[in-house]
Formats: sequence, structure tokens, C-alpha cells
Amino acid sequence: MSLPIDPAAIDPDEYGEKQAVLEMDHEEAIEHVREVCLDVGFGIPVEFSPSDLLNEKVDADRDPYYVLGACNPEIADRALDETIRMGGLFPCNMIVWEEEPGRQRVYHVSIMKIARLLGIAPDNEAWADIVDTTGDFVAETFDKLDSVESEVTD
Repeated sequence: MSLPIDPAAIDPDEYGEKQAVLEMDHEEAIEHVREVCLDVGFGIPVEFSPSDLLNEKVDADRDPYYVLGACNPEIADRALDETIRMGGLFPCNMIVWEEEPGRQRVYHVSIMKIARLLGIAPDNEAWADIVDTTGDFVAETFDKLDSVESEVTD
């Protein structure tokens, strides 16, 4: 299967890629990301550890890897009003994985931007507003995560 686009040619900003590094224990980082998400207006209706699941089910020997499914219900409702297929990408995930003990990477891509790139979402003013609003929430989340990193590493 060939891809209709060259992923290397897409600027990470086009799909809303954000990353932060936290100098802390894995469990502490999960709790911190959860608290920051709640503080900026995301709820966390879903969370799980793929590494625990895979280590148990297929003896994968994976390092700690955790998914926090972030959601703002008002924005999610607006997104579904624009395209019912959006649920296929819900929720907005914040991933926390351990790069090494005491060092965690937090990773996110914008499902709202990805939906637009894939043609799932409309190219209209309402969707642009949804992208902007979720982008503001995510930017605030990563600003707060980055501020912790600089406090810890100074």
C-alpha cells in the first residue's frame, strides 16, 4: 500500500505535534500530565497502559508507556455536530513514555487537525474554530508541562 501523501513532507505543526520532556518518575509524570490537563479544561475519561497490557498478554518487555485520553465535552460535541465520523479519532490522547528512568516524554498530535488533513472534517469556519480552541487548550497544557521541565532541570 502506498500512501497518498509523503509524511516526511508534512510540517509537524500541520498535524499538531507537541512534545515535552519531564525529568521525573513515570508515575509522577502521569499524575502531573493528568493534573495539567484537568487544570486547562480537559477531562480524562479514558486512560490505560499499553505497556502493561502488552507485557502481560504477549510478554513484550515494553518500557513504561501510558495513554491519557483527554476530552473537553463541549468541543467534542461541536466536533460531532460537524462530522459524526470524528468519533473514530476520539479522544485527544496525551502519551507519556519513559525514555529512561527519571525522564519521560509527553507526546500529542491534534486529532482535529488530522481529521481535516484526512478529509473527515469539513474545511469551514466552524471547524477552524474547533481547531483553534483545542489548539489553545493543548498549547496551554504544553506550556505548563514545559515550565515544570525547566524548573526541574535548572
